[in-house]
Amino acid sequence: MPLTIATWNINSVRLRIGLVAKLAAEQQPDVICLQETKTPDDRFPLKDAAKFGYPHAAIHGQKGYHGVAILSKRPFEAVSRQGFCDMGDARHISVVLGREAGLATPLTIHNFYIPAGGDIPDPAVNEKFRHKLAFLDEATAWEHLHPTASDARSVLVGDLNIAPLEADVWSHKQLLDVVSHTPVEVERLGRLQAAGKWVDVMRNFVPPEEKLYTWWSYRAADWAASNRGRRLDHVWATPALAPTARAMTVLREARGWERPSDHVPVLVTFDA
Repeated sequence: MPLTIATWNINSVRLRIGLVAKLAAEQQPDVICLQETKTPDDRFPLKDAAKFGYPHAAIHGQKGYHGVAILSKRPFEAVSRQGFCDMGDARHISVVLGREAGLATPLTIHNFYIPAGGDIPDPAVNEKFRHKLAFLDEATAWEHLHPTASDARSVLVGDLNIAPLEADVWSHKQLLDVVSHTPVEVERLGRLQAAGKWVDVMRNFVPPEEKLYTWWSYRAADWAASNRGRRLDHVWATPALAPTARAMTVLREARGWERPSDHVPVLVTFDA
């Protein structure tokens, strides 16, 4: 049975719930994973999501530049939330889809929003960057991201706030000292990926040497013309699940929607 998962840093779900509805209507994903929802749980627009076809929701929110949510057409078997760095911020939520969702074998979806890290890539002088590195270290050590069974079926998605490959940024040379593409961040993300033997599903569809972006800054006068993007949003899957991915879309046109997020949705369809 095909299962389409979308991931999107929405940059305020209450401000842009109409754009989530647009994504749902045009692309019809089974599951929508959102990051940077910027709202406490009691103010999340659950009724709106149900109206446009997503009655099942797992939310982990708070006021400010945090918050993650998973909206689904299909019911959840389980929901869990994990904290990192004793910060109390809402940056992870996971769900399990099982038989009630039409899957013969359960599938776990982890939705992450890794800290951006501020502007200075030096943990000695920048607390935000130190937090980002510590978050990555804790996530790497977290055993639930180390599926041990050879047939484990898990997906890890979200705004990981790191563009690891040279072709994931508009200029590798110019961005080596810019937070999101520094060697120390790329190395930490590589450790996290290796710890769970996670497969970079997006790069199974687009070769590593080809440019691939999911984020364009608000600061650009004409984001499309300058095309100075970065791939900050990712879809990883366990080795058993990754080969079942049959389609991947980066919805670039969403960056041009009215009052857009600076990120665009990424959708992957698995034969789940």
